[in-house]
Amino acid sequence: MSTRLIVVSAGLSSPSSTRLLADRLAAATLDHVNAEPEVIELRDLATEIAQHFVTGFPPARLAAALDAVAAADGLITVTPVFAGSYSGLFKSFFDLIDKDALTGKPVLLGATGGTARHSLVTEHALRPLFTYLRALVLPTAVYAASEDWGESGLAQRIARAGAELARFMAPAARQHAAPDVDTAVAIAPRSLTGAITSVDPADGFELVPFAQRLAALRAE
Repeated sequence: MSTRLIVVSAGLSSPSSTRLLADRLAAATLDHVNAEPEVIELRDLATEIAQHFVTGFPPARLAAALDAVAAADGLITVTPVFAGSYSGLFKSFFDLIDKDALTGKPVLLGATGGTARHSLVTEHALRPLFTYLRALVLPTAVYAASEDWGESGLAQRIARAGAELARFMAPAARQHAAPDVDTAVAIAPRSLTGAITSVDPADGFELVPFAQRLAALRAE
């Protein structure tokens, strides 16, 4: 089964800076993972979203979009900023997502606005929303103000965010991968708590009961 990357863009104009950011985040992710990308333009589904709220049943195109999000291995969401928060269209779409559809799913957050004053919208609005939906929200979120386009700082944030999403899009494969040397060294200090006493990647990790480790430390 192929890896699926779903991109949700809530831009209202065409062309749209929101869609541009979404495309660049997707490209940065695909630099690190082999996946099939699919873009969902919410402005094309605005009427269907309203119908779903009124009738309780999603039209076919909206149902397909909701199913695609639920089946995604990784999700990129980008919204324009309206009144200091995400757009109503963006929120309405995710209000229709099944409450368990995003559980544990890696989600990369993005937003666009006319001024840098809204740069924390990803933290005070988007992150709480997807945390409530129990998604795995990535550490790096990307906000692009009008003056950011063409600046190296934005390109660097996009590259870092894409690499993070790619890293989390195949959890099953990572669970069976042997730890590398850097990971082992990083974890080594935890052995002082009695959790790990061996960090040799060839041997794996040896788990020791805390009481046993504590007794050994007292004897030293």
